[in-house]
Amino acid sequence: MPCYNEEAAVGAVVEGFRQALPAARIYVYDNNSRDRTAEVARKAGAEVRGERRQGKGHVVRRMFADVDADVYVLVDGDATYDAPSVPRMIEKLLSGHLDMVVGMRVDQDQAAYRRGHRTGNYLLTTFLSSVFGQAFKDILSGYRVFSRRFVKSFPVLSDGFEIETELTVHALELAMPVAEVETPYYARPDGSFSKLNTWGDGFRILRTILKLYRSEKPLRFFTAIGAFLALVSVGLTIPILVNYLETGLVPRLPTAVLSTGLMIVAVLAVSSGLVLDTVTRGRREMKLLAYLSQPPVGE
Repeated sequence: MPCYNEEAAVGAVVEGFRQALPAARIYVYDNNSRDRTAEVARKAGAEVRGERRQGKGHVVRRMFADVDADVYVLVDGDATYDAPSVPRMIEKLLSGHLDMVVGMRVDQDQAAYRRGHRTGNYLLTTFLSSVFGQAFKDILSGYRVFSRRFVKSFPVLSDGFEIETELTVHALELAMPVAEVETPYYARPDGSFSKLNTWGDGFRILRTILKLYRSEKPLRFFTAIGAFLALVSVGLTIPILVNYLETGLVPRLPTAVLSTGLMIVAVLAVSSGLVLDTVTRGRREMKLLAYLSQPPVGE
């Protein structure tokens, strides 16, 4: 579990997951905390490791690289997620031969899930589903169970809280079998505070989705840009063409030049999309080979 200045919560989280999974090894990754988080986690029975580069994405990258297991449970160390739900999530993963199970948050307290975060999560989830073609109800959940195949084939690129979006897109791009399980979601304990910023993190996640869309669906992305520029070019050209047919003159030469330039850029955009689509297919094949090189869950 990643942990950031969560002294007030980490002990309860470790103890809760020790009770829920008595045979599991629990790791707490300290991301430059300035309190007694690491000490509290060790006393609770967790193995504490660190990641100096600030940001949840860096922490997850280090965790996935360091830890070797058949089943992974990723959870934020803020005591908002329900530890007793984890056996059910693992059972769902194993019995369904899945690669990711997402803990879909069901808030138990009005303070647990702020309205702005709820709205942002809905909008981002809807946008991601429309882009990548599979419905998730909670793409921003920090409570997930993974197979070894997923973890060891996942190239972590994000450095912040947009990591959940990247995890979801990785599963969708490789058409991995996934599921969601409803889990209770609680308010933070007294003394614990959130580093999330509704607008700032929301825009970062939206930017991540657009970047992933550009890199994973380049033909669609650049074709849309090319089509828009082509429409603008045609719209500028029609009055000029009508005037030319009526008078034989081209009085608005700068507009004619702009229209020609826009059409050239539109063609270049579509051409770039075709080239990048070939590159993306090669990258996707490499990720798929890395995924298939690991044994299936339960074997």
